[in-house]
Amino acid sequence: MQTQKINYQSVLEKTLSTLNGRKKLLLHACCAPCSSYVIEYLSQFFDITIYYYNPNIHPETEYRRRLQELRDFLPRFSQGKSVKLVEDTYDTEDYFSATNVRNEVELQSEREMGERCRRCYEFRMKKAWAYAKENGFDYFTTTLSISPHKDSAKINAIGAELQKESADLTYLFSDFKKKGGFKRSLEISAEYGLYRQDYCGCVFSMRKEN
Repeated sequence: MQTQKINYQSVLEKTLSTLNGRKKLLLHACCAPCSSYVIEYLSQFFDITIYYYNPNIHPETEYRRRLQELRDFLPRFSQGKSVKLVEDTYDTEDYFSATNVRNEVELQSEREMGERCRRCYEFRMKKAWAYAKENGFDYFTTTLSISPHKDSAKINAIGAELQKESADLTYLFSDFKKKGGFKRSLEISAEYGLYRQDYCGCVFSMRKEN
């Protein structure tokens, strides 16, 4: 029996339509291009704090470049919007430990959207969720679903599991690539001259796929 697909964009729109007043949102983000449209869209409803936790990114120079691009972009783009930026630790051992790719070597050759990627989504989202809970945020979500190379069903399934842990913090289901979201992120990136990386982040995603 085939599982019915969920339209996460419709779920998001329904949630936003029920909001009463501005809320505090922690938005996990991996880079400026992926953040662009999501900020533009969600800043209508939330005071946003960007949470930059991405120890999967290799090498460190790439990590620093993406972080600096985000730092430079936010003041230019978020004028009139309430957007802050928080950076967490960068330790690649967190990534290798969470994904277990050193021991399960078959994961290293997987294409994107496989189990290696799911584990990577999960450990970063768990870290962000914990920060949001500890710091009194109303909502949490991630920009990851803006990419056509990310599995939104897996991302939102992780969010659904996190939601079970707390009644005080709400996971915001989303599929930001839908309804022109990804296209709009390309337009903003071009308008602001943003650096757009050509691989997701980890050392294994750097390999060119056939």
